[in-house]
Amino acid sequence: MTSTNSTRLTVLATGGTIAGIAGSAIAKDYRAGEIGIDDYLEKVGGLGLGAQLSGRQIANIDSADMGPGVWNPLHAAIAEAMADDGCRGIIVTHGTDTLEETAFLLDLTLPADKPVVVVGAMRPADAVGYDGLRNFANAVRVASDPDAAGRGVLVVMGDRVFAARDVRKVRTRGTEAFRGFPRESIGLVTPASLEWFGAPWRQGRAAAFGWTTELPEVVIVYAHAGLDAESVRRQIGDATRGIVVAGLGEGNMPEAVRTALVEQARNGVAVVRASRTDEGLVDREPEDRDNGFIAARALNPQKARVLLQLLLADGISDPAAIQQKFDRR
Repeated sequence: MTSTNSTRLTVLATGGTIAGIAGSAIAKDYRAGEIGIDDYLEKVGGLGLGAQLSGRQIANIDSADMGPGVWNPLHAAIAEAMADDGCRGIIVTHGTDTLEETAFLLDLTLPADKPVVVVGAMRPADAVGYDGLRNFANAVRVASDPDAAGRGVLVVMGDRVFAARDVRKVRTRGTEAFRGFPRESIGLVTPASLEWFGAPWRQGRAAAFGWTTELPEVVIVYAHAGLDAESVRRQIGDATRGIVVAGLGEGNMPEAVRTALVEQARNGVAVVRASRTDEGLVDREPEDRDNGFIAARALNPQKARVLLQLLLADGISDPAAIQQKFDRR
């Protein structure tokens, strides 16, 4: 895309709104994953981004359909790019609905030797105020920066840089739809500037988990007023190895549900208490030990599910051992 003397980055495309088309500059509805990576790179080629971009289409889907069928080839492609001495960094274009889950999964299963930046958009490419071009230009700025290495997988949205372990989508619309918890953004970025808040924290560290092509079944139970034990039991199948409760407040649940999940825990199913609220810690409580429950700490239900799947796949099933891993997130 630019001079061969510039930084070489690999762009891996999975679809989403950043590659979406509405057919009208003011339409409300649109189709995600319509623009292919070659066309997209041609579109950004005139922006003067100062990087040599090579693209690869992994998928072109709405991120609501994201899962192992895309994660497996995506992870393999990132590993291949990381092994390429000429590649400085990797950018993954992704829909915003499940972006935080993909970023967190990659963060837990990749080394931090080279920057991996996940980027999306809240508006389709032909909409008024399309944010995808600016977000992408910002992602190029981050992925090209040597100081981006050693920070784990990063997410770039709305002129902010987030760590994968912190980032979460908090709004259905608008370009400021992402926030971080417990840390807010770890950097501010524009196409012309980048400022980091703090030093890299994963320099030289290996991935926390090896990659697995098959993740064990973990279900998320959403707590609400009137939830009963039978409703919970209907969500649990013979293959279920873990349950994450999107609990009330600090991970609470109706007493009948607690009793049913204690039974599941005693049968060897891992049970994690998270919160359905937007922010806040779910700390371990005295009765968790007797119940056999795990506290999600700062992880929301969807991220708690990802971590639990990797732990179970790694052969870690003891609640105390799982709790130690959650305490370190």
